[in-house]
Amino acid sequence: MTAARADLEAARLLLDRLGVSPADLLQADHNDRQIPTFAEYVPIVEAAVSDGSRRAYRSYWRRLVEKWGDRRLDEPSPSDIERLIQEIKANVVARRNARGGRSAAELFVAAMRCLYKRAVADGHITAAEDPAQKVAKPRRLPSTRRAVADARLAEINQIAATTGDDPDLDTLLLRLHTETACRRGGALALLPADLDPDQCLILLREKGETVRWQPVSPTLMRHLLRHIEERPATPATAVLRYRNGRPISRRRYDHLWQRIGAHLPWVAIQQISTHWLRHTTLTWVERRFGHAVAQAYAGHLGGDASVTSTYVRATLQEVAAALAALTDEPHPLA
Repeated sequence: MTAARADLEAARLLLDRLGVSPADLLQADHNDRQIPTFAEYVPIVEAAVSDGSRRAYRSYWRRLVEKWGDRRLDEPSPSDIERLIQEIKANVVARRNARGGRSAAELFVAAMRCLYKRAVADGHITAAEDPAQKVAKPRRLPSTRRAVADARLAEINQIAATTGDDPDLDTLLLRLHTETACRRGGALALLPADLDPDQCLILLREKGETVRWQPVSPTLMRHLLRHIEERPATPATAVLRYRNGRPISRRRYDHLWQRIGAHLPWVAIQQISTHWLRHTTLTWVERRFGHAVAQAYAGHLGGDASVTSTYVRATLQEVAAALAALTDEPHPLA
Protein backbone atom coordinates (compact mmCIF):
# COMPACT_ATOMS: atom_id res chain seq x y z
CA MET A 1 0.00 0.00 0.00
CA THR A 2 1.45 3.41 -0.96
CA ALA A 3 1.79 6.25 1.53
CA ALA A 4 -0.97 8.27 -0.18
CA ARG A 5 -3.39 5.34 -0.09
CA ALA A 6 -2.53 4.71 3.56
CA ASP A 7 -3.32 8.35 4.35
CA LEU A 8 -6.69 8.05 2.60
CA GLU A 9 -7.56 4.90 4.54
CA ALA A 10 -6.60 6.60 7.79
CA ALA A 11 -8.77 9.60 6.93
CA ARG A 12 -11.74 7.37 6.12
CA LEU A 13 -11.30 5.47 9.36
CA LEU A 14 -11.20 8.72 11.33
CA LEU A 15 -14.34 10.02 9.60
CA ASP A 16 -16.14 6.74 10.29
CA ARG A 17 -15.29 6.94 13.99
CA LEU A 18 -16.53 10.55 14.12
CA GLY A 19 -19.70 9.66 12.24
CA VAL A 20 -18.97 12.23 9.51
CA SER A 21 -19.22 11.61 5.75
CA PRO A 22 -17.36 13.49 2.96
CA ALA A 23 -20.74 14.89 1.86
CA ASP A 24 -21.18 16.38 5.34
CA LEU A 25 -17.87 18.20 4.96
CA LEU A 26 -18.87 19.64 1.59
CA GLN A 27 -22.24 20.72 2.96
CA ALA A 28 -20.60 22.35 5.96
CA ASP A 29 -18.31 24.35 3.66
CA HIS A 30 -21.36 25.37 1.60
CA ASN A 31 -23.27 26.51 4.69
CA ASP A 32 -20.31 28.51 5.97
CA ARG A 33 -20.50 30.78 2.94
CA GLN A 34 -22.57 33.91 3.47
CA ILE A 35 -24.69 33.78 0.34
CA PRO A 36 -26.90 36.88 -0.04
CA THR A 37 -30.54 36.90 -1.02
CA PHE A 38 -31.77 38.46 -4.24
CA ALA A 39 -33.14 41.42 -2.28
CA GLU A 40 -29.68 42.00 -0.80
CA TYR A 41 -27.61 41.41 -3.92
CA VAL A 42 -29.60 43.06 -6.74
CA PRO A 43 -28.89 46.64 -5.48
CA ILE A 44 -25.17 45.79 -5.36
CA VAL A 45 -25.22 44.63 -8.99
CA GLU A 46 -27.29 47.62 -10.11
CA ALA A 47 -24.71 49.98 -8.63
CA ALA A 48 -21.83 48.14 -10.33
CA VAL A 49 -23.03 47.85 -13.94
CA SER A 50 -23.00 50.49 -16.67
CA ASP A 51 -25.92 52.86 -17.26
CA GLY A 52 -26.90 50.95 -20.39
CA SER A 53 -27.02 47.60 -18.59
CA ARG A 54 -28.95 49.16 -15.73
CA ARG A 55 -31.61 50.51 -18.08
CA ALA A 56 -31.90 47.20 -19.92
CA TYR A 57 -32.02 44.89 -16.91
CA ARG A 58 -33.48 46.94 -14.07
CA SER A 59 -37.11 45.91 -14.61
CA TYR A 60 -36.13 42.21 -14.68
CA TRP A 61 -34.01 42.49 -11.54
CA ARG A 62 -36.91 44.16 -9.76
CA ARG A 63 -39.11 41.29 -10.87
CA LEU A 64 -36.59 38.92 -9.27
CA VAL A 65 -36.75 40.83 -6.01
CA GLU A 66 -40.55 40.68 -6.06
CA LYS A 67 -40.62 36.94 -6.77
CA TRP A 68 -37.50 35.65 -5.03
CA GLY A 69 -36.45 38.48 -2.73
CA ASP A 70 -36.00 36.21 0.31
CA ARG A 71 -34.28 33.38 -1.59
CA ARG A 72 -30.50 32.99 -1.60
CA LEU A 73 -28.66 33.16 -4.92
CA ASP A 74 -27.78 29.46 -4.74
CA GLU A 75 -31.38 28.28 -4.28
CA PRO A 76 -33.04 28.65 -7.74
CA SER A 77 -32.49 25.82 -10.21
CA PRO A 78 -32.40 26.15 -14.02
CA SER A 79 -35.97 24.85 -14.03
CA ASP A 80 -37.02 27.64 -11.65
CA ILE A 81 -35.54 30.19 -14.03
CA GLU A 82 -37.25 28.63 -17.03
CA ARG A 83 -40.61 28.68 -15.24
CA LEU A 84 -40.13 32.37 -14.52
CA ILE A 85 -39.26 32.96 -18.20
CA GLN A 86 -42.57 31.41 -19.24
CA GLU A 87 -44.38 33.61 -16.74
CA ILE A 88 -42.68 36.72 -18.11
CA LYS A 89 -43.54 35.75 -21.70
CA ALA A 90 -47.18 35.12 -20.76
CA ASN A 91 -47.51 38.55 -19.13
CA VAL A 92 -45.57 40.65 -21.62
CA VAL A 93 -47.35 43.83 -22.76
CA ALA A 94 -48.96 43.21 -26.15
CA ARG A 95 -47.63 45.56 -28.84
CA ARG A 96 -47.77 45.52 -32.62
CA ASN A 97 -44.10 44.61 -32.82
CA ALA A 98 -44.34 41.93 -30.13
CA ARG A 99 -42.94 38.49 -30.98
CA GLY A 100 -44.58 36.35 -28.34
CA GLY A 101 -42.41 37.73 -25.55
CA ARG A 102 -39.22 36.49 -27.20
CA SER A 103 -37.31 39.74 -26.62
CA ALA A 104 -38.44 39.88 -22.99
CA ALA A 105 -37.24 36.30 -22.46
CA GLU A 106 -33.90 37.08 -24.08
CA LEU A 107 -33.38 40.15 -21.90
CA PHE A 108 -34.38 38.27 -18.76
CA VAL A 109 -31.83 35.52 -19.40
CA ALA A 110 -29.20 38.20 -20.10
CA ALA A 111 -30.12 39.94 -16.84
CA MET A 112 -29.81 36.66 -14.91
CA ARG A 113 -26.45 35.88 -16.48
CA CYS A 114 -25.16 39.35 -15.66
CA LEU A 115 -26.24 38.99 -12.03
CA TYR A 116 -24.79 35.50 -11.59
CA LYS A 117 -21.57 36.38 -13.37
CA ARG A 118 -20.96 38.99 -10.69
CA ALA A 119 -21.99 36.56 -7.96
CA VAL A 120 -19.29 34.16 -9.20
CA ALA A 121 -16.73 36.97 -9.36
CA ASP A 122 -17.63 38.05 -5.81
CA GLY A 123 -17.18 34.49 -4.56
CA HIS A 124 -20.77 33.90 -3.49
CA ILE A 125 -21.15 30.85 -5.74
CA THR A 126 -18.89 28.85 -8.03
CA ALA A 127 -19.13 28.84 -11.81
CA ALA A 128 -20.45 25.28 -11.66
CA GLU A 129 -23.30 26.45 -9.42
CA ASP A 130 -24.40 29.20 -11.82
CA PRO A 131 -27.94 28.18 -12.94
CA ALA A 132 -28.28 30.99 -15.51
CA GLN A 133 -25.59 29.48 -17.75
CA LYS A 134 -27.61 26.26 -17.92
CA VAL A 135 -30.65 28.05 -19.37
CA ALA A 136 -30.80 28.48 -23.14
CA LYS A 137 -31.00 32.06 -24.38
CA PRO A 138 -33.67 32.60 -27.09
CA ARG A 139 -32.17 33.24 -30.51
CA ARG A 140 -32.65 36.83 -31.65
CA LEU A 141 -34.84 37.21 -34.71
CA PRO A 142 -33.88 39.54 -37.59
CA SER A 143 -34.89 43.16 -37.05
CA THR A 144 -37.88 44.55 -38.93
CA ARG A 145 -36.15 47.94 -39.28
CA ARG A 146 -35.00 49.01 -42.71
CA ALA A 147 -33.91 52.09 -44.66
CA VAL A 148 -36.50 54.85 -45.08
CA ALA A 149 -37.10 56.04 -48.66
CA ASP A 150 -35.98 59.57 -49.54
CA ALA A 151 -39.52 60.87 -50.08
CA ARG A 152 -40.67 59.43 -46.74
CA LEU A 153 -37.64 60.88 -44.96
CA ALA A 154 -38.51 64.30 -46.41
CA GLU A 155 -42.02 63.97 -44.97
CA ILE A 156 -40.62 63.19 -41.54
CA ASN A 157 -38.35 66.24 -41.59
CA GLN A 158 -41.20 68.45 -42.83
CA ILE A 159 -43.43 67.49 -39.89
CA ALA A 160 -40.59 67.95 -37.38
CA ALA A 161 -39.89 71.42 -38.80
CA THR A 162 -43.49 72.66 -38.80
CA THR A 163 -45.00 71.20 -35.61
CA GLY A 164 -44.19 70.94 -31.92
CA ASP A 165 -42.92 73.38 -29.31
CA ASP A 166 -39.26 73.38 -30.46
CA PRO A 167 -38.85 72.71 -34.20
CA ASP A 168 -35.24 73.94 -34.18
CA LEU A 169 -34.28 71.26 -31.68
CA ASP A 170 -36.20 68.50 -33.44
CA THR A 171 -34.80 69.23 -36.89
CA LEU A 172 -31.29 69.39 -35.41
CA LEU A 173 -31.84 65.97 -33.86
CA LEU A 174 -32.97 64.45 -37.14
CA ARG A 175 -30.10 66.04 -39.07
CA LEU A 176 -27.55 64.83 -36.53
CA HIS A 177 -28.77 61.23 -36.64
CA THR A 178 -29.19 61.19 -40.41
CA GLU A 179 -25.67 62.49 -41.07
CA THR A 180 -23.78 60.49 -38.46
CA ALA A 181 -25.97 57.36 -38.08
CA CYS A 182 -25.25 57.69 -34.36
CA ARG A 183 -27.33 56.07 -31.64
CA ARG A 184 -29.43 58.05 -29.18
CA GLY A 185 -26.89 57.48 -26.43
CA GLY A 186 -24.13 59.01 -28.55
CA ALA A 187 -26.19 62.12 -29.28
CA LEU A 188 -27.26 62.58 -25.66
CA ALA A 189 -23.66 62.24 -24.41
CA LEU A 190 -22.31 64.90 -26.79
CA LEU A 191 -20.59 67.78 -24.95
CA PRO A 192 -19.46 71.19 -26.28
CA ALA A 193 -15.83 70.08 -25.88
CA ASP A 194 -16.55 67.16 -28.22
CA LEU A 195 -16.92 69.46 -31.23
CA ASP A 196 -13.95 70.12 -33.52
CA PRO A 197 -15.17 72.95 -35.82
CA ASP A 198 -11.92 73.20 -37.81
CA GLN A 199 -12.08 69.60 -39.03
CA CYS A 200 -15.87 69.23 -38.75
CA LEU A 201 -15.67 66.29 -36.35
CA ILE A 202 -17.68 65.30 -33.29
CA LEU A 203 -16.69 62.80 -30.61
CA LEU A 204 -19.28 60.06 -30.14
CA ARG A 205 -19.43 57.92 -26.99
CA GLU A 206 -21.75 54.99 -27.55
CA LYS A 207 -22.60 51.57 -26.16
CA GLY A 208 -19.81 49.22 -25.20
CA GLU A 209 -17.81 52.27 -24.09
CA THR A 210 -16.76 52.86 -27.69
CA VAL A 211 -15.40 56.31 -28.58
CA ARG A 212 -14.84 57.60 -32.10
CA TRP A 213 -14.50 60.83 -34.08
CA GLN A 214 -17.29 61.15 -36.62
CA PRO A 215 -17.29 63.62 -39.54
CA VAL A 216 -20.21 66.04 -39.86
CA SER A 217 -21.01 68.53 -42.58
CA PRO A 218 -20.04 72.21 -42.19
CA THR A 219 -23.76 73.03 -42.16
CA LEU A 220 -24.47 70.70 -39.24
CA MET A 221 -21.43 71.99 -37.35
CA ARG A 222 -22.68 75.58 -37.72
CA HIS A 223 -26.10 74.61 -36.39
CA LEU A 224 -24.58 72.74 -33.44
CA LEU A 225 -22.42 75.75 -32.51
CA ARG A 226 -25.39 78.10 -32.84
CA HIS A 227 -27.48 75.76 -30.71
CA ILE A 228 -24.83 75.92 -27.97
CA GLU A 229 -24.62 79.74 -28.15
CA GLU A 230 -28.37 80.29 -28.00
CA ARG A 231 -29.08 77.90 -25.12
CA PRO A 232 -27.26 78.70 -21.86
CA ALA A 233 -25.21 75.93 -20.30
CA THR A 234 -21.86 75.08 -18.76
CA PRO A 235 -19.09 73.27 -20.69
CA ALA A 236 -20.08 70.08 -18.86
CA THR A 237 -23.70 70.33 -20.01
CA ALA A 238 -24.84 68.25 -22.96
CA VAL A 239 -24.98 69.96 -26.36
CA LEU A 240 -28.60 69.00 -27.03
CA ARG A 241 -30.81 70.96 -24.65
CA TYR A 242 -34.01 72.93 -24.31
CA ARG A 243 -34.18 76.71 -24.49
CA ASN A 244 -33.89 76.95 -20.69
CA GLY A 245 -30.56 75.09 -20.83
CA ARG A 246 -31.87 71.80 -19.47
CA PRO A 247 -30.43 68.80 -21.34
CA ILE A 248 -32.88 66.67 -23.26
CA SER A 249 -33.43 62.99 -22.44
CA ARG A 250 -34.69 59.94 -24.29
CA ARG A 251 -38.22 61.15 -23.62
CA ARG A 252 -37.71 63.93 -26.18
CA TYR A 253 -37.20 61.29 -28.84
CA ASP A 254 -40.33 59.44 -27.73
CA HIS A 255 -42.44 62.60 -27.90
CA LEU A 256 -40.96 63.55 -31.28
CA TRP A 257 -41.89 60.27 -32.94
CA GLN A 258 -45.32 60.21 -31.30
CA ARG A 259 -46.01 63.64 -32.79
CA ILE A 260 -44.69 62.67 -36.22
CA GLY A 261 -46.77 59.50 -36.09
CA ALA A 262 -49.89 61.54 -35.31
CA HIS A 263 -49.38 63.48 -38.57
CA LEU A 264 -48.03 60.59 -40.65
CA PRO A 265 -50.01 57.41 -39.93
CA TRP A 266 -47.46 55.17 -41.68
CA VAL A 267 -44.85 56.25 -39.13
CA ALA A 268 -47.05 55.09 -36.25
CA ILE A 269 -48.14 51.89 -38.02
CA GLN A 270 -44.56 50.78 -38.81
CA GLN A 271 -43.28 52.20 -35.50
CA ILE A 272 -40.54 54.24 -37.13
CA SER A 273 -37.92 55.42 -34.64
CA THR A 274 -34.56 57.16 -34.55
CA HIS A 275 -32.77 53.85 -35.13
CA TRP A 276 -34.42 53.64 -38.57
CA LEU A 277 -32.35 56.70 -39.54
CA ARG A 278 -29.21 54.73 -38.68
CA HIS A 279 -30.40 51.93 -40.98
CA THR A 280 -31.14 54.47 -43.70
CA THR A 281 -27.74 56.16 -43.68
CA LEU A 282 -25.67 52.99 -43.31
CA THR A 283 -27.56 51.27 -46.12
CA TRP A 284 -26.87 54.25 -48.39
CA VAL A 285 -23.17 54.28 -47.46
CA GLU A 286 -22.76 50.52 -47.90
CA ARG A 287 -24.36 50.49 -51.34
CA ARG A 288 -22.09 53.26 -52.65
CA PHE A 289 -18.84 52.92 -50.69
CA GLY A 290 -18.72 49.27 -49.63
CA HIS A 291 -18.82 47.29 -46.43
CA ALA A 292 -15.57 48.56 -44.90
CA VAL A 293 -16.62 52.22 -45.08
CA ALA A 294 -20.12 51.44 -43.79
CA GLN A 295 -18.59 49.51 -40.91
CA ALA A 296 -16.40 52.46 -39.94
CA TYR A 297 -19.30 54.90 -40.44
CA ALA A 298 -21.35 52.83 -37.98
CA GLY A 299 -18.58 52.66 -35.41
CA HIS A 300 -18.42 48.87 -35.71
CA LEU A 301 -14.66 48.65 -36.13
CA GLY A 302 -13.31 45.55 -34.43
CA GLY A 303 -16.74 43.98 -34.09
CA ASP A 304 -16.76 42.08 -37.38
CA ALA A 305 -16.08 38.35 -37.15
CA SER A 306 -14.23 38.39 -40.47
CA VAL A 307 -10.45 38.24 -40.14
CA THR A 308 -10.18 40.23 -43.36
CA SER A 309 -11.77 43.24 -41.65
CA THR A 310 -8.55 43.63 -39.65
CA TYR A 311 -6.72 44.53 -42.86
CA VAL A 312 -9.35 46.51 -44.77
CA ARG A 313 -10.52 49.03 -42.22
CA ALA A 314 -11.69 52.30 -43.70
CA THR A 315 -9.93 55.54 -42.78
CA LEU A 316 -11.50 58.65 -41.31
CA GLN A 317 -10.91 60.36 -44.64
CA GLU A 318 -12.94 57.68 -46.43
CA VAL A 319 -15.79 58.13 -43.97
CA ALA A 320 -15.62 61.89 -44.56
CA ALA A 321 -15.78 61.29 -48.31
CA ALA A 322 -18.93 59.21 -47.87
CA LEU A 323 -20.46 61.97 -45.75
CA ALA A 324 -19.57 64.59 -48.38
CA ALA A 325 -21.37 62.54 -51.01
CA LEU A 326 -24.35 62.01 -48.71
CA THR A 327 -24.78 65.70 -47.88
CA ASP A 328 -23.48 67.07 -51.18
CA GLU A 329 -21.13 69.36 -49.20
CA PRO A 330 -17.31 69.45 -49.23
CA HIS A 331 -15.65 68.22 -46.05
CA PRO A 332 -12.22 69.33 -44.76
CA LEU A 333 -11.01 65.73 -44.49
CA ALA A 334 -12.46 64.37 -47.71
